[in-house]
Amino acid sequence: MKRLITGTVYVLVLIAFFALRVYFDEPLFFDLLILLFGIVGTFEMCRALGDRIDGVQRAIVQIFAAGIIVCYCVSDSVYKYLQARAEAGTAIVNYSPNLTFAVFMAGLAILFSLLVFRHEKTSLQSTGYALLANVFPSVFLLVLCGVNHMPAYSEIGILFVFVLCPFSDCFAYLFGRLLGKKFPMKMAPSVSPNKTVIGSIGGFFGGALGAVALFYVYAWLSELGVLPQWSLFSNPLNLILFVGLGIFTVAFAEAGDLVESAVKRKLEIKDMGKILPGHGGVLDRIDSVLYASLIVCFVLVLRIMIVG
Repeated sequence: MKRLITGTVYVLVLIAFFALRVYFDEPLFFDLLILLFGIVGTFEMCRALGDRIDGVQRAIVQIFAAGIIVCYCVSDSVYKYLQARAEAGTAIVNYSPNLTFAVFMAGLAILFSLLVFRHEKTSLQSTGYALLANVFPSVFLLVLCGVNHMPAYSEIGILFVFVLCPFSDCFAYLFGRLLGKKFPMKMAPSVSPNKTVIGSIGGFFGGALGAVALFYVYAWLSELGVLPQWSLFSNPLNLILFVGLGIFTVAFAEAGDLVESAVKRKLEIKDMGKILPGHGGVLDRIDSVLYASLIVCFVLVLRIMIVG
């Protein structure tokens, strides 16, 4: 029951932030949710690492992990504001990636400088763990911010990441439950002993089915004026793109799930946190999202560059 209630609340929160983003046509609303994921997720990672990193490293990681998300989202929004108000023919350069990279490198530089200024208390091993916490999940979430700030298809990208992952999970569970005894082969028994190959196949099926549903539901809602209209939906052949991207999204999502399972195995913990009863922590909930956003961002940006 706890798992059901928590899952329902999580979905409602996603819908609320997405609705605000669409209604006001302002990416910063969904950026706030991504920032929350980053702050809580980084806290969970630092806590999971325990005494492998000290308090100073923990504070630096927490500040800069949130800092790179804030820097990118705010600077990109400022760029779009200036671009919208610039005179015709005036070129406005988007320096958001440059600023974000500089902030990210500043965080790394400070972590490395601790080897000098706190030489007796800072080891190379603790620095390595601090770098891990500095990257995961915040750098991955930056990609999700990139999806949110795309000049086109941003709503589609967000839906792909947050709709297809649960679609995949449901069908993976269903296939594993119904066919797991007949096809008991495990995907990665040393990392996640409960995941089966047949369950993974079910996940791919769910991803493809979810992509088809997303294509037609989005087309319907765009006709009603609820979601932005894109020419992408006027050509039924684009359904092939959706199905293909759906399958790849599921593949990356499963990889993200397995990677976090491997990290937890290495740290000898069951869950990253306890903030979501029945689900563990925020990282346990968004692990597949982190990897899924990579392929969604890549494919949709590539389409924008080639087709428009």
